[in-house]
Amino acid sequence: MRLHALVLLFLLHSSVFASRPAKRYYNTHDYYVLEHDPTADASLDECARTLGVEVVEPAGELRNHWLVRAQKPPLSSREAGDRVLRTWNSIRAEARSSVSSRSEDAYLSRRVSSAVKYLSLQTLRRRVKRAPPPISPGTLIDAPTAKEVAAQQGIVDPEFTKQWHLVNDDFPQFMMNVTSLWEKGITGQGVITTIVDDGLDYNSDDLAANFFAEGSHDYNDHTDLPTPVLFDDHHGTRCAGQIAAVKNDVCGVGIAYESKVAGVRILSGQITDIDEAASLNYGYQNASIFSCSWGPPDDGRSMEAPGYLIKKAMVNGVENGRGGLGSVFVFASGNGGRSGDQCNFDGYTNSIFSITVAAIDYKGLHPDYSEACAANLVVASSSGSGNHITTTDVGKNKCAHTHGGTSAAAPNAAGVFALALSVRPDLNWRDMQHLCVRSAVQVNPDDPDWEMTAAGRPYSYKYGYGALSGVEYVNAALDWQSVKPQAWVNMPTIQIANGTMDIFHATDGGETLTQEGIYSSMEVTQSMLQSHNFEKLEHITVSVWITHDRRGDVEVELISPNGVKSVLAAKRNGDAANTGYPGWTFSTVKHWDEDPLGEWTIRVFDQGRENHSGKFLGWTMTLWGSVIDPALAKQYDVPVLQDTLPPLFGNDGDTSEPESTPVSTTSTQYAKPTEHLPGDHVQRLSTMSQSPRKQHLRGPPLARRPQHQRQMRAGSLICRTS
Repeated sequence: MRLHALVLLFLLHSSVFASRPAKRYYNTHDYYVLEHDPTADASLDECARTLGVEVVEPAGELRNHWLVRAQKPPLSSREAGDRVLRTWNSIRAEARSSVSSRSEDAYLSRRVSSAVKYLSLQTLRRRVKRAPPPISPGTLIDAPTAKEVAAQQGIVDPEFTKQWHLVNDDFPQFMMNVTSLWEKGITGQGVITTIVDDGLDYNSDDLAANFFAEGSHDYNDHTDLPTPVLFDDHHGTRCAGQIAAVKNDVCGVGIAYESKVAGVRILSGQITDIDEAASLNYGYQNASIFSCSWGPPDDGRSMEAPGYLIKKAMVNGVENGRGGLGSVFVFASGNGGRSGDQCNFDGYTNSIFSITVAAIDYKGLHPDYSEACAANLVVASSSGSGNHITTTDVGKNKCAHTHGGTSAAAPNAAGVFALALSVRPDLNWRDMQHLCVRSAVQVNPDDPDWEMTAAGRPYSYKYGYGALSGVEYVNAALDWQSVKPQAWVNMPTIQIANGTMDIFHATDGGETLTQEGIYSSMEVTQSMLQSHNFEKLEHITVSVWITHDRRGDVEVELISPNGVKSVLAAKRNGDAANTGYPGWTFSTVKHWDEDPLGEWTIRVFDQGRENHSGKFLGWTMTLWGSVIDPALAKQYDVPVLQDTLPPLFGNDGDTSEPESTPVSTTSTQYAKPTEHLPGDHVQRLSTMSQSPRKQHLRGPPLARRPQHQRQMRAGSLICRTS
């Protein structure tokens, strides 16, 4: 009997161990991702043998994707190019050849070629954490109101009174507004948030009791636990403390202090696309939220998006995570405001599958580091005006008092989402976005950045739909009826003056950009919406093909049939790239719930600098929203190629032949896209940021603030801390 028990224990341990990703040996092997069609004639093993690779394991949670490897050849015998990819190209060439169509080799090549849908070499790249923007230190708040809350709720934590984002004694309308939820017993029980970051100190007295080891992994060192190793591996621990620090006597209290946190470590070294993709799906049946306070460099020059495998992982997460309810991806908007950066140049933050969170400081003001763009959904508390976020740090009982940036805003939002899911675990990933739109609280209503949407809601590029309030969000969640499944409408791709771009980004045609601007329009009809089973509008994505020898000179805006304008790209003075926009996709949430019927117009402008020029080649648009008939809903599929003009296949997930591609050659003169914005935007929205001093002066006096406001990173990935 005892032997039987030991055997069972061994098998259980082996099963758990086998589910963990295998350690990588990049010094001795090259790694690839292979997508295999299980319905094809050639088996996975036969494909692997033919290509000269060995199968390592499934590639994360991507169905029918496999991690394979081949031993590196000796340096002395290495040829130009990769051996496995050369073999793959030869197989495909032979499969297409009519000359050897009857040979045994050609037969094998055709079978393998039809079975292997995708093959890519995985290259190591380092995701570098960004140094925090300097903020003048200020006096941390220690006021009676916070002490009263501590006394009422039995909080003995000595740092609680310094956590102004929980109880803001000086500006009570600007905090996360969650303590009254705690009084009702809403503290995040049963919800797991995965911190995708640089590790998590699971030995901390603040986090040990709430650490979820089964959902944790280290993709940098390929070990089971996300142990902080490097001297600056403290970012993930600080973010985790904001969400789930235990209510004890150590260092601060988390917003959802009875929820669990897992840690997935990716930011402390080099990592491949498939490991990053796997990190965003790791344990995604248990974890509800993935908090991501990183992205491409926030330098006002970069324009980077997640690669094909990472996009597939995000789609897999929202479609299959949490048993089909979908993973909730929370991304920090970016800290490049001082560099004139905008979050629409970041393919993680402008993804429709993300909740993008910008920052607001303890005075309710827009910190100048926080990036603005039309993809921002909400803002949450973070550093600024001399104050930072107090939270857990690496060490058994250590505290951090200098945390901030949009890195801190994102986990503050994730904490509120954990509270909501603890009382409404049935909410899907799009429900969470809808609740942001509907429950966010407008701040600084006199700020000229606010504009009214066609649906009658105020929207700001800096604040999104407003500040996230725990009470408002959870109360809205309690009565929320889930939205219907997702639908989308891929509009035709318009070529401007016969503009084209091939897979190598070679271009032809197009119309020369001018300072006055080029416009192009397309019409959304009722028949289009009905044929795509489309009922209500949420996101809009716009893909553009533009050449320019100084990319930062280009401005792009979208105007709806109702006259609502979304600035998709404003001038970036530091962006001197000569690569233009090769099918780059922008997004906007400013048209949420708007009636999409009618003519949509894009306007593309140039700054008119001498010796710098470009051409507008073409564009397309996709409407995203909810279905009319849930029985006819379908799942989105990420296309392998999206940057050719005209598209090789349909737009964005539609593998059918493209719709008609009308040609527009009309141009006219229009005012610059920032001209419609009020106040200071003529001078300063071109960088999509605000000076903190001028912004502070525009903030309304405390007595004027409404009472209801009391309810309140392809390349290197950069931590969004401050």
